[in-house]
Amino acid sequence: MGVPLIEACSKNDDSLENSTNLGAASLNKTLIINLGNSKFNSLSSIGGWMNYKEENLLLIRISEDNIRAFDNACPHQGFRNGWSFDENIFTCSQHGNSFENSCSDGGLKCYETSLKDNILTVKR
Repeated sequence: MGVPLIEACSKNDDSLENSTNLGAASLNKTLIINLGNSKFNSLSSIGGWMNYKEENLLLIRISEDNIRAFDNACPHQGFRNGWSFDENIFTCSQHGNSFENSCSDGGLKCYETSLKDNILTVKR
């Protein structure tokens, strides 16, 4: 009786580059988003926003060189899917709670971001 051997293969470093071509890639606690992907068209103009459900983020373009990222879990009960945005306020549709798009107001958890060319980096 022999012992079966299982051989595993690992991904090479190209996987991160290939993933960002599809829109986004995660590396440890850093998310890299290619804003050139059509999925992120809503972020092309100042004031544009999106609920990026796949990564549990609310994203909003503040200026040409600044996009803010927030956790999309409502602090009230964790609801993630029903967000609206108007006049710098995110509103959760579950119970109508609202939060400013500010990283200093203590409402929604805010993540550090950087934007270079068309690549947004979010550190969680």
